[in-house]
Amino acid sequence: MGDFTKTITIGRVEEFPVQLGRVVQIGEEQVCVFRLSDGSMYALEDKSPYRGGPLSEGIVSGKYVYDPLYDWKICLESGQVQAPDTGQVKTYPLQVIDNIVSINMECR
Repeated sequence: MGDFTKTITIGRVEEFPVQLGRVVQIGEEQVCVFRLSDGSMYALEDKSPYRGGPLSEGIVSGKYVYDPLYDWKICLESGQVQAPDTGQVKTYPLQVIDNIVSINMECR
């Protein structure tokens, strides 16, 4: 049997604070969901690519989160660590339909 994608409902939009990260436990994975002041939402693995610190405790500025331990700048859209640092954070497709927030997770 191959991999497949499962859509998992994680809450209503208003349950996610603006400009802050909220951790959602999905199986073994901790996913951090960010809701920006413009209403856009992003989901990333709640783990810094450098030593695994919690991105959910980072500071949000524009479409970036700053690693709370090492101040790495990470793009919320792509998960790409910005220069001069390097690295990648896993991102998850997120959708909002009728104020309900869902994440698409790859399953095995």
